[in-house]
Amino acid sequence: MKILVGYVPTPEGEAALDAAAAEARLRGASVMLLNTSRGDTYLHTRYANAEELAAAEARLRAHGVEVTIQQAVSSGDVANELLKAAAAEEVGLIVLGLRRRSPVGKLILGSTAQRVLLESPVPVLAVKVPSPHD
Repeated sequence: MKILVGYVPTPEGEAALDAAAAEARLRGASVMLLNTSRGDTYLHTRYANAEELAAAEARLRAHGVEVTIQQAVSSGDVANELLKAAAAEEVGLIVLGLRRRSPVGKLILGSTAQRVLLESPVPVLAVKVPSPHD
């Protein structure tokens, strides 16, 4: 089995990475880390640089998890990139990090997460960043 984690170098991305590692160990699965963004160049802030990708890879490998990394320039549709990768790689689970939202923001789930949750043919694990009060 393969687990796809949508990774960005943010606290949400780190939470998704940790959850993917835990699921991979539990299921005896490998992880495919996909870093993409709404930006159209590798200079966009959501793209992980080589150092960030190496740290993410080392973090997964420290947990005994086999990992492959893909980085793609998106056409602006991150959900499509994640769903396309999930289909091409025949993954069994997608892991995404969610941002905390204000009460008003909670009425609308992030568009990327919402599309992946609604359109994914495989289960999706949505992870939030633990708050200091948890």
